[in-house]
Amino acid sequence: MTKTFIDLFAGAGGISCGLEMAGFPCLLGVDKDKTAMDTFQLNHPYAKTIAGDLSQISLTEIKESISEQKVNLICGGPPCQGFSTIGQNNQEDNRNFLFLNFLHLVEFFQPDYVLMENVTGLLSRKNEPTLTAIIQSFTDIGYTIDVKVLAAHHYGVPQKRRRTIFLGNKFGVSNIYPPQLYKDSAKDNANLPNPKTVKWAFENLLEFQGKTFNHDLEKAKILNKLEEKRLSYIPEGKSIRYEKDQLAYLPQELWFDVDWKSIHEARFREAKLQRLDSNAPANTLNTSRTTYYHPKENRYLTVREAAAIQSFPPNYIFCGSLTQQWRQVGNAVPPLLAKALAESILELDQSKKTFPPATSVTDISQIRAQAFDYKIRGNALEIGGLKSHA
Repeated sequence: MTKTFIDLFAGAGGISCGLEMAGFPCLLGVDKDKTAMDTFQLNHPYAKTIAGDLSQISLTEIKESISEQKVNLICGGPPCQGFSTIGQNNQEDNRNFLFLNFLHLVEFFQPDYVLMENVTGLLSRKNEPTLTAIIQSFTDIGYTIDVKVLAAHHYGVPQKRRRTIFLGNKFGVSNIYPPQLYKDSAKDNANLPNPKTVKWAFENLLEFQGKTFNHDLEKAKILNKLEEKRLSYIPEGKSIRYEKDQLAYLPQELWFDVDWKSIHEARFREAKLQRLDSNAPANTLNTSRTTYYHPKENRYLTVREAAAIQSFPPNYIFCGSLTQQWRQVGNAVPPLLAKALAESILELDQSKKTFPPATSVTDISQIRAQAFDYKIRGNALEIGGLKSHA
C-alpha cells in the first residue's frame, strides 16, 4: 500500500525528495520561507504547498489542501531547543510553539509513523530536559519513539553530515533504523563499499540530460584578489588554521597579518581557505558559499556542486537569489539519508506484526551513550540500538 506523507518545516524539500525516492507520495509541504516553497513546488509538482508560519495555519486549511486524504507519515525538523521551557512559563521563546505545532498536527492526523530530525547538539547534557520532554510528548499521544544520530556518508551521501533522528510508530514496537551501508573512509576495514566522494558527486550529480542547473561559474568567482591568490597555493583537501599550515603552503608575502602566539589557542577559530578533497566525502556544508572552496579550481562552489554534495539529483532546481539558494541547500536534510530512513520505515511496516511490544526509550544516558554508535549491527530490532522493551 502506498504511504503518503506531509512535510512540515520542509525547506527546499530534502526529506521529501528522499521519501519520494523510496516511493512515498508527498501530499503537502509547509514552510514559512516562500522562496523555499517555490523550490519545493517546482520539484514536487503533485504535492500541495503552503507558505506561512505553521502557528498561523489552521487545521481546516491543511485538511482542505490535501482533500482530507489519509496521512501515513508526518516528517519535519521543527526547532526544539526551547521546548523544555514550556513548564517554566517562558512565553518569549517562540521555538516552544513551533514544536507544539508539529506535535498537534501529529496528534490530529494520527499518522502511522513520525520522522523528525534535528541538530546533534540536542543530545548534549544541557538539552536533556528538552529531549526528555520531546520523547514524553510523543509517548503521551500514543507513539513509540526512538532517537539516534546518523551520519549521512553511511548512506551514500558524499558528505560527513550528522543529524539527530527521531522515529516513531503507533504500533507499540521498536523502530528500525537503517544499517550502515558505506565505510567511514577508504581506510576503514569494514566489509562495506567505500564512501561516496566529492569526485563522485561532481561526476554523477551535476548534469541532467545535457543541462546543468544552478551552476553559475561567474557568481562562484572570488572577488578578493588576495584571497584568490592565497587559495592558489592551497593543496587539495588542505586549509590554513595553524601557523604550521601557513608555513607549509603560503609564501611569506601572502602570510596572514596575525600574531599566532597571541590569538586564542594559537589557531583560527575556523579553518581558512578550506579546499575540499575530491577523493573523500566533504565536511558538513552550511548555508554560506564562502565556507569551502573547489578542490582544484580557485573559486567557491556553485549551488549545483553544493546540492550534489548534499545528494540532490541533478534535475532538482533551486529558486531565488544566490543567497536564498545556498540557504535552501545548506539547511536541507540530504535526500539519500531520508531515502534510507524511508526504506527502514517500509521494512517495519511489512514486519511489525512479528515484533514484540516495546515502549519509548526513556533512559537519556542510554540514548546519549548509544546515539553516536554508527556501527551497531544485527537484526531489525537491534539496528535501532535504543530500545526499552516492555
